[in-house]
Amino acid sequence: MAAKEKLLLITSIFIAGLCSIIYELLISTTSSYFLGDSVKQFSITIGTYMAAMGVGSFLSRIFRKDFLLRFIEVELLLGVIGGCSVPILYFVFANASPTAFSGIMLLLISLIGILTGMEIPLLTLILKEHYPLQINLSNVLSVDYIGALAATLLFPFLLLPFVGVFLSSVLFGLVNVGLGIVNLWYFRHQLGAKQRTNYIVISILIVTGFAFLLAGSQQLLGRWHDSLYKDRIVYTKTTPYQTLVLTKGGEDLRLYIDRVIQFSSVDEYRYHEALIHPAMSMAPYRKRVLILGGGEGLAAREVLKYPDVESVFIVDIDPAIFELARTNSYITQLNANSLDHPKVTTIPEDAFVFLMQYYELFDLIIADLPDPTNESLTRLYSSEFYQLIKKRLTPNGLFVTQATGPFHTRDAFWCIQESVRAVPFAATLPYHAYVPSFGDWGFVIGAKYPIDTSSIQLQVPTKFLSNELFPHLFHFEKDLMVDTVQVNTLDRPILLDYYLEDWRRWSRKQ
Repeated sequence: MAAKEKLLLITSIFIAGLCSIIYELLISTTSSYFLGDSVKQFSITIGTYMAAMGVGSFLSRIFRKDFLLRFIEVELLLGVIGGCSVPILYFVFANASPTAFSGIMLLLISLIGILTGMEIPLLTLILKEHYPLQINLSNVLSVDYIGALAATLLFPFLLLPFVGVFLSSVLFGLVNVGLGIVNLWYFRHQLGAKQRTNYIVISILIVTGFAFLLAGSQQLLGRWHDSLYKDRIVYTKTTPYQTLVLTKGGEDLRLYIDRVIQFSSVDEYRYHEALIHPAMSMAPYRKRVLILGGGEGLAAREVLKYPDVESVFIVDIDPAIFELARTNSYITQLNANSLDHPKVTTIPEDAFVFLMQYYELFDLIIADLPDPTNESLTRLYSSEFYQLIKKRLTPNGLFVTQATGPFHTRDAFWCIQESVRAVPFAATLPYHAYVPSFGDWGFVIGAKYPIDTSSIQLQVPTKFLSNELFPHLFHFEKDLMVDTVQVNTLDRPILLDYYLEDWRRWSRKQ
């Protein structure tokens, strides 16, 4: 075997290993976006993929001859299935049930795993005449594993933040198909004229299909987004952290993060007044205020109504949300340009990391964070996170967090309350308010000092809250209560189980 042929086959092993792992990362990431519980989705993907690889290795024994052609066929088929996997999952999610989505996901993982399992035996058989068996296997496996390492580095640092899962799927499908075509061209002398013609036609059809998919990707994604949101999309951006979508229908402006609504301009004031003003009214001091999350500036708008506030720090992991809140005319009109206020400092950082590294104290800390839909967010509702918050409060400091809905996600709400109480604070106060876009919505206050809710008095103008309403916020009807829930910790993120099961229960009732 010529040196060029050996180099081509070794390169093929590397690319094959790279593409296969990329497909699995893309599928598990996509299913995590759509179904939540990323640990579960990645575990299912890895387990199914490894088992399917074993099946593929076993089935490879049916190949008795023409191993190079079988390898080329596997690469072409793998490229088609892997490259179309994410577009298929996007389509299924928009048009079928979560159960159907899970079934299609498992089918795609299995097919990719079976084909990947065939690759190594085929390449080993192709190279067996030129290397001793031990060296042959070590060459194939070592290069394949290096390709897998390259995939795990490319995916989080380049593909996901800068390309996105949809385009990455299509592009690597093309890479995989290209691998088959290159081998087909280089070893064309081993084919008869009719075989060459057949493979050339098949390759042209596959590449043409991918070209159309690439060319129409933005239009396809636009239609897919439109199918998920009832109003016109006026802004969308996928960042390394999340997907931001802004929709507008009449006077209703809505922000979605990873398809979960963050606010509606029709009633967001109810949520933000309920989040901010009870805590601000109770706080004996409020010179220094820290907002965790809230990068769109709406919580800051309410905080800045108090003249004795000297500084407001807003910590949000995604710089893109700050950019949107500063430059989008719809948002700036809503947040009153709060991010450009001289008292406001914006910090693009993870809230947990910020509390670990920033040792200044605050009179008031406000957690305006997304719902605990995955493990990364669930840790921001853990008792350890709340202990960090307590350490960053002044001796008379106070903390408040949004805590999901006590009606639709009842167990999750009381789990958050128990996790705050476990810190412990001198006073832990759950309360709730009705926000039409969200339903009955809950909040929890933790304070370093005893609190008398009867003494709360509004000191700034509001559209929703009133002094008469305050006592009712802290009253919970019997059907909103639960007997016992566990504390959410980093080691045991039970909150995610509560949250997902609460929503599954309501989904079954629809």
